[in-house]
Amino acid sequence: MVLKSEDAVVPDDLSPEERQELESIRRRKQELLHDIQRLKDEIAEVTIEIESLGQTEERKSMQRNKQMAIGRKKFNMDPKKGIRFLVDSSLLKNTSDDIAQFLYKGEGLNKTAIGDFLGERDDFNIEVLHAFLDLHEFTDLNLVQALRQFLWSFRLPGEAQKIDRMMEAFAQRYCRCNPGVFQSTDTCYILSFAVIMLNTSLHNPNVKDKPSVQRFTAMNRGINDGGDLPEELLRNLYDSIKNEPFKIPEDDGNDLTHTFFNPDREGWLLKLGGRVKTWKRRWFILTDNCLYYFEYTTDKEPRGIIPLENLSIREVEDSKKPNCFELFIPDHKDQVIKACKTEADGRVVEGNHTYYRISAPTAEEKDEWMNSMKAAISKDPFYEMLAARKKKVSSLKGL
Repeated sequence: MVLKSEDAVVPDDLSPEERQELESIRRRKQELLHDIQRLKDEIAEVTIEIESLGQTEERKSMQRNKQMAIGRKKFNMDPKKGIRFLVDSSLLKNTSDDIAQFLYKGEGLNKTAIGDFLGERDDFNIEVLHAFLDLHEFTDLNLVQALRQFLWSFRLPGEAQKIDRMMEAFAQRYCRCNPGVFQSTDTCYILSFAVIMLNTSLHNPNVKDKPSVQRFTAMNRGINDGGDLPEELLRNLYDSIKNEPFKIPEDDGNDLTHTFFNPDREGWLLKLGGRVKTWKRRWFILTDNCLYYFEYTTDKEPRGIIPLENLSIREVEDSKKPNCFELFIPDHKDQVIKACKTEADGRVVEGNHTYYRISAPTAEEKDEWMNSMKAAISKDPFYEMLAARKKKVSSLKGL
């Protein structure tokens, strides 16, 4: 005879000791079942927490990526504001090393914006510039190879003072990586500019008088602290540039053809039409004594080209737009300016302007554009900086 419940089943032929042992086993079974259920519940809770944590980390990562993308766009529009946004969002540390790494990687960054930021004269920007250059390894590279690497990592700005700071920093870094190649950083600085100008002279179709290797060698005599650099070194640099021009990095959102490498000035201006007197916003680039204008910064070809030869510049008042100035032919009021433009169907035709009226966003920018255009007709910032550095070297040699 047995009891009804399975757990309560107790054979009637068990001894008292056996009954006690059976009850002990059953109690242990219940405890184990309870422990198993508790572990199941705990596992379920942990699983939910893990899934929730994964979703939270994924959301955080997505939010971080979104903020980083916003920061890059801000940087491309205004480098200082973009860096400030990334620092305030804890996406960048406010240190020269961290910001230099960000610029050096360059993911999604506009090369022109990188160059503008690195060229600024603020002490912190100069620290970032040197940290940026420290990320470049120039050891055992000749000067042209090092310049190729350096000039590929950003787009050289148009302002002479920015160029000067950046090339000075480059010369210092190159000489640290290659001690003994040059007598001083001044030598490296001068020769670097000479190489960049050689690149322009050899590969710019507007330059008709192409320098020979003999002229290039003669131009660079006496720059090594009064002594001459090895002729073989100069010939090798010349041949390297002649055989392969510098490659200018393309920009996401601000790519321009290599013809406009290192412009004197660039930016948005308003231009008054020739036949139809309407104002249109255009991206202007001043380089090689010519003024080019584009509909968009991403355009590969300009909408118009205005050679500055025989033109003059004057400030004018306009009833509809502020900060205006004009390009015109002096003493020939009705003569059409020699220029060309691209029609909507792709045809290139002669311009029909007797004057070009332009409006700048601010009075300061108007003055800067007018001064740059006046200077572009007769001056080249590369030659000015090169002459200044050669004069400095000569004065030091005389001490």
